Amino acid sequence: MKSPLLIDQALLDSVSGEASRSPRQRKNRNFHADDAAPAHRLLNAIEPGSYLMPHRHLDANKDETMIVLRGRLGVVFFDELSQVQQTAVLAPMGPICGVDIPHGVYHTVLALDPGTVMLEAKGGPYLPLTEAERAPWAPAEGAPQAAAYALSLRERFA
Repeated sequence: MKSPLLIDQALLDSVSGEASRSPRQRKNRNFHADDAAPAHRLLNAIEPGSYLMPHRHLDANKDETMIVLRGRLGVVFFDELSQVQQTAVLAPMGPICGVDIPHGVYHTVLALDPGTVMLEAKGGPYLPLTEAERAPWAPAEGAPQAAAYALSLRERFA
């Protein structure tokens, strides 16, 4: 039998450290056994400067819930034509600490503070995003325009 795993400050420090050393400036710590698991539960550490391309999940079983445990996370929601529809700052002790994102909604997140860690839950199995799920109007991760686009999103939270 597997032992319970306590989510303590040392675990948050560990995953944050891994994120800060990662070229992508983010790191997952999965609690589910593997990518085929029907329920995915994970810590997602993200550092300022990490770019997560706006996307949506089309599968009706892929609603996703995020609760910030440490730091501050900006979340941005878009319409089909790239227009920002809503933004929110998620923080453990702030007025908003989490979000439940329905499938089909374009969104992205960005760390507003170093050491930001969220708890994320969504349906499995893990499948890479399809072209229909990637926002066609946003630069891909690693594209030359990605840094400027990410900065334009970050400025909404200044």
